[in-house]
Amino acid sequence: MMSESQFSPSDYLDAAAPLLQLPIPPEARPGVIANLERLNEIAQLVLEYPLPESTDPAPVFEP
Repeated sequence: MMSESQFSPSDYLDAAAPLLQLPIPPEARPGVIANLERLNEIAQLVLEYPLPESTDPAPVFEP
């Protein structure tokens, strides 16, 4: 699992935006980076949530 200190939102943006052909205006860059940082924090919470070994994935999502 990638730790928070290993994730660089700036590097990710520099790599992902061109692959997605997504132009990021220079004035929007700080906001995009801030949102990537927040998303990383949220993802860490989800990834660190303990699940018992007996937990099976649901075959179909039913809200």
